[in-house]
Amino acid sequence: MSRQFFRFTIVGALGFLVDAGVLHLLVAGAGGDLYASRLLSFLAAASFTWAMNRRFTFGSGDRRTGRQWARFVAVNAVGGGINYGVYAALVATVPAVAGLPVLGVAAGSLAGLAVNFTGSRTLVFGRA
Repeated sequence: MSRQFFRFTIVGALGFLVDAGVLHLLVAGAGGDLYASRLLSFLAAASFTWAMNRRFTFGSGDRRTGRQWARFVAVNAVGGGINYGVYAALVATVPAVAGLPVLGVAAGSLAGLAVNFTGSRTLVFGRA
């Protein structure tokens, strides 16, 4: 399990870059709202991490990729809710985070990590 958790964490770190990059493009580049843009950046990151975890972390052979992606997004929505809640609370209450929202993305990502790993391992990819 520790090798999977390590890989899951590496994929999550890459997903963080996708999340933060998309958020930055939407907010700074397109003038998007901090909250709506975060939802879109989360979906982009979730899609990226599903594909990477499928291939490198859990080695899933499930051919029903659409269903598996939907299950991954649904299961990780719990961790995503924790992630988004931490982000939104920090953006609303800490001026430094509102000015540099990537700090909120990082804090939210760490908060949802254990929930996302456990759900992904048991409910999405099986006990690979």
